[in-house]
Amino acid sequence: MKAIRRFTVRPALPERLSSLEILSGNLRWAWHLPTQQLFSEISPDAWRDYQHDPVSLFGEIGQQRIDELAADDAFVERANALRDDLNRYLTEPRWYQGLEGDKPESIAYFSPEYGVAAALPQYSGGLGILAGDHLKSASDLGVPLVAVGLFYRAGYFSQSLSPDGWQQETYPVLDPDGLPLRVLRQPDSSPVVITLSLPDDRVLSARVWVAAVGRVTLLLLDTDIPENSDELSRVTDRLYGGAEEHRLRQELLLGIGGVRAIRAWAERAGVQPPQVFHTNEGHAGFLGLERIGDLIRGGLSFDEALQVVRAGTVFTTHTPVPAGIDRFSSDLVRRYFETDLLPGVAVDDILALGSEPASSGGAFNMAIMGLRLGQRANGVSELHGVVSRGMFSSLWPGFDPDDVPITSITNGVHAPSWTAPELTALAEATWGTGDTTNADWTSPQLSTAALWETRNIMRSELVADARRRVARAWNAQNPGGVAPRWLSSILDPDILTIGFARRVPTYKRLTLMLHDTERLKRLLTDPDRPIQIVIAGKSHPADEEGKRLIQKVVEFASDPAVRERIVFLPDYDISMAQKLYPGTDIWLNNPLRPFEACGTSGMKAALNGALNLSILDGWWDEFFDGENGWAIPSAVTTDPAERDRLEANSMYELIEHQIAPLFYDRNESGAPERWLGHVRHTLATLSPRLSADRMVRQYVSELYLPAHASQAALRFDGFKPARQLSQWKHRVAEAWSDVAIVHVESGGIDTTPQVGDELRLRAIVRLGTLSPDEVAVQVVYGQSKTGDDQLHETRTRDLEVEPENGRTRPEHEEGTVEYVGSVKLRRPGGFGYSVRIVPKNDLLANAAELGLIRTAD
Repeated sequence: MKAIRRFTVRPALPERLSSLEILSGNLRWAWHLPTQQLFSEISPDAWRDYQHDPVSLFGEIGQQRIDELAADDAFVERANALRDDLNRYLTEPRWYQGLEGDKPESIAYFSPEYGVAAALPQYSGGLGILAGDHLKSASDLGVPLVAVGLFYRAGYFSQSLSPDGWQQETYPVLDPDGLPLRVLRQPDSSPVVITLSLPDDRVLSARVWVAAVGRVTLLLLDTDIPENSDELSRVTDRLYGGAEEHRLRQELLLGIGGVRAIRAWAERAGVQPPQVFHTNEGHAGFLGLERIGDLIRGGLSFDEALQVVRAGTVFTTHTPVPAGIDRFSSDLVRRYFETDLLPGVAVDDILALGSEPASSGGAFNMAIMGLRLGQRANGVSELHGVVSRGMFSSLWPGFDPDDVPITSITNGVHAPSWTAPELTALAEATWGTGDTTNADWTSPQLSTAALWETRNIMRSELVADARRRVARAWNAQNPGGVAPRWLSSILDPDILTIGFARRVPTYKRLTLMLHDTERLKRLLTDPDRPIQIVIAGKSHPADEEGKRLIQKVVEFASDPAVRERIVFLPDYDISMAQKLYPGTDIWLNNPLRPFEACGTSGMKAALNGALNLSILDGWWDEFFDGENGWAIPSAVTTDPAERDRLEANSMYELIEHQIAPLFYDRNESGAPERWLGHVRHTLATLSPRLSADRMVRQYVSELYLPAHASQAALRFDGFKPARQLSQWKHRVAEAWSDVAIVHVESGGIDTTPQVGDELRLRAIVRLGTLSPDEVAVQVVYGQSKTGDDQLHETRTRDLEVEPENGRTRPEHEEGTVEYVGSVKLRRPGGFGYSVRIVPKNDLLANAAELGLIRTAD
């Protein structure tokens, strides 16, 4: 009989083992190797089989083993020492505490998914893993984050394959009582319940689960509670599941309910609620509306409240294509807000925030709302920043894409989570430190033999793990059958190993490697320089084309001629990835440029000394240096079939003629010395730059601290600056139609300009009712190219009001102002310039913020 619910019954641990409860209750164990090693000693097989989950581990060990551990003085002493180390970690000052100046006491971080540990499966792919790494590094650095998400009872999905290679999805129901979570409770011990008013006089209720991620508190809202109807209890059933209204309910709960959950948590923790909010992708964008509503109820107008909320909000976009953005019917959004959901907030004001340019009554766009609610926004790699500025440029008409106020902070990955224990042990043995991101990997102190031995062990670990997973999948497909002998010999720990693992949308081109199957077979089975490929990835349940791509790979990998050299591993997750990234020699990534926002899987491989073979997209576009891997050239053609043919052939050529020969070129000791030189270079140069610590430090210095200062300035003196800024913006917008550049003239250079000459400029502008201190008149200059009237690599310089006359000159029309300035010609080549006028106010974060500009004709 099938169980309707399952849960884990844990043994009662004696007082001598109470440290184990404390250690397992904080998810720091997910990246703290000494704590993992302690848990592993309890039962190595159970620790491995239950994906490094101490809660499940305790449910599997018997009373006899508990008694043995309690009687083991050395074990108890180690457990107590690790408990004390955890306490120091949670309380001692860290990097953030050492920052000088005013800084936020807490920062709210919102994401629809979190990949913290395999034991808490609340993620689908890169966005969630990135969010988990963000929390971990924030904890390590002492950054006071409080994070918010949803608790999905069935997570994303578990993947298996049918006999013909078709992806099948199952949704195992999670029992939160068997996870490292606790319920947020009232002083009387009753659960805190967050409520949202819905149409038809219904109420959506959610309890709040609390996870300790090191020093970071993670709040997860759960609607599977008795207060809800059956329909509403399923709001948090699955990650990215359901139709439009279901997704809207999830995002309303995440954003609006999440702010209310933080408020309840802060009250019970005795701390001030955060004033800086980071929205990780548009799914959580409704959080800004809840904060606006709170300020309106405190006496501000909608627009005044908007200024305060904008100032304290950071918005990160991860989407390189418009199709990846959540969009809802405006009528549906109107229906949900024409309730008591946000008292005092007008529905039309809400709809205006999400309206798309040049559309009337169309879709409500979550990314556009995120940009309008966030004064500071960023993409997740340098190239993605360029793509995002172009994609959203219509929100700032008249401005060049380079001026669109979206910066970039390239993603990073949490090194302690993704670096193999074998590599950490090598660093400790060589330099006495397990910090692999700051080790001197090029030092002769590290022997070639030791590095090669470690890389071989990591590859062997991957092979062993892959064989276990394939055997398990075969047994699930063939219950009671006898597994074929060849399953035990798939992959070879001594062969050049290529990894490819990620989500499977079409733009990532899982099957590009199959473009010429005969050539791929020759590479796989080469008698002298063979390769092997390990593949994993999930397709969205509704993506039939993505499932077909997986099926094609599985069909090819089932060919007896190559089945021991190429394998698809089902159910890609954190536990698989932690063996896969370190065990590969080459990490392959071949998306359609520029549709990869960042692509952090290649970063994790590089942290372990793997070399990347990738299209120049995402992070690889800015980090490839010719020694840390290979770049697959992007074909310049409008024919998709020709593009795939050219790029696949380039990939084959690189593998056959550069990568494989280098890997199999061995010295007298049998080590590939030149190959390991590239490995050393990769570890030395990329490890610090790819670290999530670097990423979080950038968020703090470039976004969080400025956002904190901006919102504090607007809150000063009972929000007086916010009121003034709101009034000023309205006045400037109304007056802007009278602003114009009347005339521009230049001089100071000869007929043949030379480097060092100074171009003098004079601009006559009409400001209407605005004063000179409310605008910036700027010269914009840069490179000009033959046949192209656009400026490139532009810079700006403010012109100054001509000091001779305060306001006007007799030879110019009444009401004009004369501005002057100069630009020094600093390099040879084409040069061009223009003049523009933009609003100016010390409370603006960017000249383009109001979307108002006047340029010279």
